Formats: sequence, C-alpha cells, structure tokens
Amino acid sequence: MIDLHTHSIFSDGELVPAELAQRALTAGYQVIAITDHVDHSNVDFVIPRIIKVCSKINEDGRIKVIPGIEITHVAPSQIAALADEARSLGAKIVLVHGETIAEPVPAGTNRAALKSSIDILAHPGLLTDKEARLAADRGIYLEITTRRGHSLSNGHVAQMARKYKAKLVLNNDAHSPADFVGGENAKRVALGAGLNEKEISAMFENSRRMVKKLEA
Repeated sequence: MIDLHTHSIFSDGELVPAELAQRALTAGYQVIAITDHVDHSNVDFVIPRIIKVCSKINEDGRIKVIPGIEITHVAPSQIAALADEARSLGAKIVLVHGETIAEPVPAGTNRAALKSSIDILAHPGLLTDKEARLAADRGIYLEITTRRGHSLSNGHVAQMARKYKAKLVLNNDAHSPADFVGGENAKRVALGAGLNEKEISAMFENSRRMVKKLEA
C-alpha cells in the first residue's frame, strides 16, 4: 500500500515523523509521503525538517518516506508561486488542499491549483467539469480519500474523473495511527465511491507510478 498524503506534528498530525512512518509500516504500507500543511508562514520551516527526517528514516530501509507538503487555505492567486517555492525548497510531492465540502476553502482554489506545478489535488469536493478536464489535460491526480468529512464527495470526484479520463489516487490523509486503513478497507472506500475493480487497480497503480517516477 502507498499513501501520498499524511501529516505529522509539523502541522496538525498527532505523531512525530518517525512514529508516523512506523505506524504506517505496521499497518502494511510500503511507501508514504509526509505532506504537512503549509502556507507562507511556515513553508521554509517545514520542508527542510521533513527532508531531513525522511532521509534518516529511509536509511533504515524498512519503509520509504517521501518529503512533500500540502498547500492549505492559501489565496488562489498565491498558490502557483507557493508551489514553485516548495519545489525550490526540495518538496518532492506537492498537494493542494482542495475545495472539500467539509471546510470553507476559498472559491477558486481547485482551478488555481490545477494551473500550478502540483502533483495531487486533495479532496477536491464538488469538482466542476472544467476542473476535471483541466486535471486530465495537465496530468494532475485527483484524490479519493478515506478521511472523514472529506470523503463525502468521493463519488462525485470518481464520476468526474471517469467522464474526463482524469487520473485518480487514493490517500488516507492520515493524521493519527487509526487513519491508516489498509488495503482492504481502502478498496471498500473506492467501491463505495462507485469505482469498479479495473478502475481501482488503475488508481493504485497511479500511486506506484508516481513513486517510481520520483525514484528515477
């Protein structure tokens, strides 16, 4: 299993990165990305520390940990520049906290994110046709999530991805040990979103391909 969206104590997660990785390993995950929430106040603080700890964890070799970030509640007009700054600081995976229906994310966040140099639009909520088409055209992954609240629009995201052939990934958005749901429960969430077996296999393969690309 792979989870490309997790949080440590560097934002609102419960665990230090080393324990986060250990908990993921115990739950059956081979790869995770630590993608703590950032805005302009902390991006230059968080990324170097995540890079350092990921390097140390990876020395052990039991689980691969990728340094990343999740741009969160930033004004849409500022997302592109912040994504570029995160890349320059060494973030390997860049997510944007999409327009989930569970939080008051600024309108226009999805569209601005999809025009930026990001990898994953997390829990994009009531994604529009234009946004789904843009994700497909730019090769940006849309997230199916197991996270409570954010998962309420999974079915809509799945439908829009199917309609416009946008690529999906499934993430836990883990903040605590219980959030690592494992392979079987992840598959159930995907089935509940209306995806079929073939689509679910392709979604899991998308995560593997992203990791392989980062390793190249």
